[in-house]
Parts: sequence; structure tokens; C-alpha cells
Amino acid sequence: MRKLTYFVATTIDGFIAAPDGAFAFFFEHLTEDFFAHLGGEYADTLNTPGRNAFGLADRPNTRFDTVLMGRGTYESGLPDVVSPYGHLRQIVFSRSLTERPDPAVEVTAEDPLARVRALKKEDGLGIWLCGGGDLAGQLLPEIDELIVKQYPIVAGSGIPMFGAGFDNRRFALTGTHVTDACVFHTFTKAAG
Repeated sequence: MRKLTYFVATTIDGFIAAPDGAFAFFFEHLTEDFFAHLGGEYADTLNTPGRNAFGLADRPNTRFDTVLMGRGTYESGLPDVVSPYGHLRQIVFSRSLTERPDPAVEVTAEDPLARVRALKKEDGLGIWLCGGGDLAGQLLPEIDELIVKQYPIVAGSGIPMFGAGFDNRRFALTGTHVTDACVFHTFTKAAG
């Protein structure tokens, strides 16, 4: 069965974006060390312009073949990038977005949990939850793995990593990789 991985950037205090949805502050101090690790281990998560810039446009996917986004995450690249992850199957969950800006992007108003459960039964590579926090909160019961890029930033407020009520879910720390820009923490859903 395929697994759902929430691969996300966060501040020390758990915010994935500013209150207005901006997240460019994460990119202010990125280093060669960071890009070497990201490109080597998580190239599937680079957007299409990023893959092109790093010469990875023709590299086959190794981890993910599907990306899930909420409307806010998807619209952060518009109007410049209408198909941000052209190397992946792109699914945007939204009850308010009615037009499909690009034929390669599927927009759906269906229940995210039901859709993810169906996606997990399909053959293929993993499913990447790109964001945002509200969608992550809805999908928390189906998240099998967290890969958290924790940056040395305290935001104080903003969009939390999970937009949900209290729900005590246990994950096990299964890996850590330190770069000059951030720490990559890998957590796997704990049994039982």
C-alpha cells in the first residue's frame, strides 16, 4: 500500500507560513549544503522550475508520483506557475476553486480522507502532502510519515503545521539530517 508523507517546512514554533500565507522567509538563508541534500534525497519535491534549474528535469521520480495541495498552497504560485509539479500527478483540494487553471492539475471538492484512502490502494510511488495546514489537519489520520524541514526561525504566529483540534497522534523519530539551513526530521506513524 502506498503511504502518505507530509513533507513540509516549519519554524521552530510550528508555523508553515505567516498569517497572510507568505512563506518566502524560509528561503532567505538557503545554502549549497541544503540544496545538495534536498536534490539528492527529495528531488521529487522540487517544483518544475527548481528541477529545471538543478538539471533534474529528466530525472525519474524515486519517492513520490502524486502531490496533494490545498487551494492556498496551490494559489501561492499563481499566475506564474499553473502546473507547479509537472513531474507528479497534481491534486488540489478546494471547495471554492471552480476552474482548472491547467489540464495537468486536478481540482476536487471531494472528501480528502476518502480520496487519500482510495489513492493509497492504487499502485505507484508515495503520495506527498505539500500543504497546507488545514488540509494536513483533515488528513492527519492517514499520514504515515512526516518529513519536517525545521528552520531556525521563531515566527510567533501564522499558519500552523496542522489546522485541527487537539488530536494526540504518536509518531516515532526515525531520522535526522542537519544542514546549514535547517534540520530534516523524519517521523513515522507509531503502531497502535
